[in-house]
Amino acid sequence: MLFDLPDHDTLYRALLARDDRYDGHAFVCVSSTGVFCRLTCPARKPKRENCTFHDTVGACIEAGFRPCKRCHPLQPMASGDPAIAAMLAALDERPAFRWSETDVVRMGFDPSTIRRSFKRQFGMTFLEMARQRRLRDGFETMSSGGKVIEAQIDAQFDSASAFSAAFARLLGRAPGRLDRAPLLFADWVSTPLGDMISVTSQTELHLLEFTDRKALKTELGKLDAQCKGRLGIGQTAPGQQLKAELAAFFAGTSAVFATPLAYHGAPFAQLVWDELRRIPPGVTRSYSQIAAQIGRPEATRAVGRANGANQIALVVPCHRVIGADGALTGYGGGLWRKQKLLEIERQYLPAPQERAQP
Repeated sequence: MLFDLPDHDTLYRALLARDDRYDGHAFVCVSSTGVFCRLTCPARKPKRENCTFHDTVGACIEAGFRPCKRCHPLQPMASGDPAIAAMLAALDERPAFRWSETDVVRMGFDPSTIRRSFKRQFGMTFLEMARQRRLRDGFETMSSGGKVIEAQIDAQFDSASAFSAAFARLLGRAPGRLDRAPLLFADWVSTPLGDMISVTSQTELHLLEFTDRKALKTELGKLDAQCKGRLGIGQTAPGQQLKAELAAFFAGTSAVFATPLAYHGAPFAQLVWDELRRIPPGVTRSYSQIAAQIGRPEATRAVGRANGANQIALVVPCHRVIGADGALTGYGGGLWRKQKLLEIERQYLPAPQERAQP
């Protein structure tokens, strides 16, 4: 698992030294390029703050990074399974192709076998890998001010309709229907636990959710209605501040989030969200404890609903709330992410001697 790896500084030194002892056991994701590499990669070394480390290529792909074309981090998996090698080669040859299980059959493979093999090796299916590789590129082009046609080309979609459909599944509307002078800006955020979408104004963060959260499209729709359709794609100062704070959080250097927030919820929910932000990193609270803390001990269920309605993940740390029996309970981003976030935050707990001081 990611958190069994050595600390960030040790891995970064290994990257600089091209230490082959970590080959196949650790990979570096570089936020400035969007690629992931072996630690022995001969490419120019990235800055420390642009690096995150994972123990599997699947975790790198799930976080939205593409394999490096110099060190070929997928090769060991491909060489160990001819079917995987054939499918990866086909994907490299036709990255713009809209793959389906019918195409897998045409190549002479059983779709269920390919699905299991990719899931086992990479943590995602072949079809998920193909879609992930294309959509992020297009989104980032538009976020940087590029035109829709440029984004379509960068995402290597054959047709405008296919590109529009992929965007609509994610954001709830096609790229051509996004406002060109928006009040709210959607942006792509890569993290070690998967890709996220942020929505910011020029002054505040309004939403931060994982792209696979089922409620994302509904939440985006509500924000779009509130800004009277003026939702677009782009980068803002709060959005860039958020990315820097998330990078520090996952690198283990800071758990402080100072990006200004804009809440969208009833006063009671906002009261709960404020209380969530007072929970220290590495500490958990139950729903009943939150209810008592805000002076509403009878409102445990209402606290649970407010917790589930939070649409600013990580920054408003609803993952720090667990059941009274210690169970993780529900989490919109998936219980596996909740577990990993709590594991990450253990490093932010004070040392035992510090906790013992009055």
